[in-house]
Amino acid sequence: MAVEDSVAQDQLRAFIERIERMEEEKAAIAADIKEIYAEAKGNGFDTKILRKIVTIRKQDANERMEQEALLELYMSALGMVEAPPER
Repeated sequence: MAVEDSVAQDQLRAFIERIERMEEEKAAIAADIKEIYAEAKGNGFDTKILRKIVTIRKQDANERMEQEALLELYMSALGMVEAPPER
């Protein structure tokens, strides 16, 4: 039983160490991304809009079209834009 416990402990330690390495890499990548946004801001770009574009580009085209249609519909219902043309 001691050998099995030792194997399980070694396996657990390996999982934890892998997770810790990935967390370190994630933090480094997050810092790099933050620097890119700061550089873009320094060049006059609006970082909120850049973040929105990155989010939009991750979406499926159909999902994006559906969300845009709903947004337009809701904004129209609130009088924020003209009603969409009827088809």
